[in-house]
Amino acid sequence: MNPRLAAARALAAVLSGKASLNSSLPGQLEKVDERDRGLTQDLAFGTARWQPRLDLLAAQLLQKPFKAADADVQALLLVGLYQLFYSRIPAHAAIGETVGCADKLKKPWAKGLLNAVLRRAQREGQALLASMERDPVVRTAHPRWLQKSLKAFWPEQWEAICAANNAHPPMILRVNRRHHSREAYLALLTAAGIGASACQYSRDGIVLAQACDVRSLPGFAEGWVSVQDEAAQLAADLLELAPGQRVLDACCAPGGKTCHLLEAEAGLDQVVAIDLEAKRLARVRENLDRLQLDAELIACDARETASWWDGKPFQRILLDAPCSATGVIRRHPDIKLTRQAEDIPALATLQGELLDALWPTLEVGGMLLYATCSSLPTENTEVIEAFLARTPGARELDLATAAGLRQPHGRQLLAQEGGHDGFYYAKLIKIAASRG
Repeated sequence: MNPRLAAARALAAVLSGKASLNSSLPGQLEKVDERDRGLTQDLAFGTARWQPRLDLLAAQLLQKPFKAADADVQALLLVGLYQLFYSRIPAHAAIGETVGCADKLKKPWAKGLLNAVLRRAQREGQALLASMERDPVVRTAHPRWLQKSLKAFWPEQWEAICAANNAHPPMILRVNRRHHSREAYLALLTAAGIGASACQYSRDGIVLAQACDVRSLPGFAEGWVSVQDEAAQLAADLLELAPGQRVLDACCAPGGKTCHLLEAEAGLDQVVAIDLEAKRLARVRENLDRLQLDAELIACDARETASWWDGKPFQRILLDAPCSATGVIRRHPDIKLTRQAEDIPALATLQGELLDALWPTLEVGGMLLYATCSSLPTENTEVIEAFLARTPGARELDLATAAGLRQPHGRQLLAQEGGHDGFYYAKLIKIAASRG
């Protein structure tokens, strides 16, 4: 299959609200020659990254918008525009190959439309974009609701956040303490000719000068190292783990933090890792097996404690709550397409429900670390503020990290170009049991 067609079909599912790229792209990649899979992935993710800007440009070039049934043609046009403005593909090849895909969609009428619009974009696109630069959606390539939210919450940082969201993320590694120190593994990378440096905040983190195939990393198959962003790596140390503790990792998939907890403290009594979907736990098991670690995995709704909790209290709980993922847009640019403003209050409600449900499973004196990969205070400090107000036995603890910005509650890490993702942490201690 032509990589442009594969990327467009994956994107069409996203535009139609039926899937994310994580679910729609793998099936399309299987239909593409192996040598073209990198291009297909770049076309899909790159088009999603710049979609808010490209969509407004397309609106200027089209006489009327596409019908809902023609999301595939719309996606193909966006893929064509991405090639013209954000790739090194020669314009004649970008246009010719993209137009040729219309036949495979069984929509021959689209060939003339795509050809005319893309050729006009080649001639006039830069001037049109320049004339639209006053619109912050065009300038930042973020949907209007999100651009406005970031500006309102982070008036001094919002443009830097948008720039970081649009940049390609660095590849960051987590060294397995059970095998090597970070310094020892850096030496192994140097010997292998792989440029790398220590992360600023995570004691186990290494940022690579250039992304590479994990198979080229020394000892990857043996579990010496994993791929995980620096911000996510902070959880293990912030939990203050100690031998003999029983730990709950709630909403654990894909398991990076689960594994890090076990790497960081070999003497834990037990780690119970739960997630809503059994198929997501399969990925957790794969990660545990590669690292030769073990945890009890349970597929359940974390809020329904009667269905999964055995009544034995936990000394530590990590709640990596479902969220808007607005802090990891650079890794999942289709979030710009799939998230809507109305999602945020509903997510904040869910986050509060999870805190309320899990708190009784924590023993008195135990700690709960609340985390999200969101950049929006609605899901972060405001959720913690509301929980503390309604939970007399809960108190907030300081976080032992210089990462991020102090908030009324917790610390907010904002996405950094060349550095960590956007993330949020708050740490709570249970000073008394809840009244019956």
